[in-house]
Amino acid sequence: MSDTPERPASQEPQEPTLDEQIAAYQREYRDLDPQVEKVVSALGRLNRRMNVAYGRQLADLGISNAEWEVLKTLVLSGAPYRLGPGELAKRLGLTPAAMTHRIDRMAGEGLVTRDRDETNRVRVIVELTDEGRTKWLEAMRMATDFEEKLLQDLGPEERGALGDALIHLLRRVELTQPDAGGRLTDLD
Repeated sequence: MSDTPERPASQEPQEPTLDEQIAAYQREYRDLDPQVEKVVSALGRLNRRMNVAYGRQLADLGISNAEWEVLKTLVLSGAPYRLGPGELAKRLGLTPAAMTHRIDRMAGEGLVTRDRDETNRVRVIVELTDEGRTKWLEAMRMATDFEEKLLQDLGPEERGALGDALIHLLRRVELTQPDAGGRLTDLD
């Protein structure tokens, strides 16, 4: 019996099941380890589907994923949730031009303010507004609900073991691909 759920008969296949994909890969590349491929392919599909779900939640809030990234970065910077555009661009792996475009859009939507630094009039400061913080909190609530449902069948020990295993894999990638955390191109 397969670990992959069966596809409803009425649904047109958009992509092969994991088992079908692995069988095709093994047919074409006999040295493939099916257990490794199952883990890696499942992680890839899970990541894509979770990103779609998060994107829909953000759209329901009237913000884009790009805007979410800025809100999240400002919150992670700590109170008073302020950073310069250059620091924001660096943390998000964006060019200064892309960051300026994003800040302009977000300031127009009332999610952030952009003002001159009172101590250094040359420097600009981007600050999270109350509206921006409200959007961030609502997105977090929606994401938390989604994530709890996603992991509902796993007990505390299983969640802990899964988290530890994923962090182990993440560290391996970070050690072997130290530049993989950045973006290759701007997403705007």
